[in-house]
Amino acid sequence: MTPEFKNNLLTFLPRLRRFSRSLTGSVDKADELVQTSCAKAIAAHASWASGTRFDSWMFRIARNAWIDGLRQIKRDGIVDPDADYDNLAENDGESAALARLTLNVVLAAIDRLPPDQREVLHLVVMEELSYAETAKVLGIPVGTVMSRLARAREKIAVATGIDRAPSR
Repeated sequence: MTPEFKNNLLTFLPRLRRFSRSLTGSVDKADELVQTSCAKAIAAHASWASGTRFDSWMFRIARNAWIDGLRQIKRDGIVDPDADYDNLAENDGESAALARLTLNVVLAAIDRLPPDQREVLHLVVMEELSYAETAKVLGIPVGTVMSRLARAREKIAVATGIDRAPSR
């Protein structure tokens, strides 16, 4: 394993953890996914080419590991409890309380998104990947990325009261 690979992996861990949290909806499950993803990346480190996008490579590994885990849960019939956000840090004051309420509304809206929209939203908004990079990570056309992102943003806007859904 090269020093460049080790450095990239260590530097990438916070982003991988955020992405894993967006996929799983749980801190504990996200940590498990990060561990699994890192193990898979280390085992396959020779397949990463220096000079290519390390983040895209890792996002793809994490997403595939998550999908494999979901398939195993479905196949084995394992019951997995819903995530909760009761462990968010609390502050005093009215503005902190309002911010927490707003955050909970937004998090709930994001959690209600279909997984495909939540993935795209996270990669584009949080990880700041381009539409083309997101399409490559997810293995879908750029137009699909744009469509899923637009639908995700619309659903969040409606759920948070920012906007009303257009009449159809």
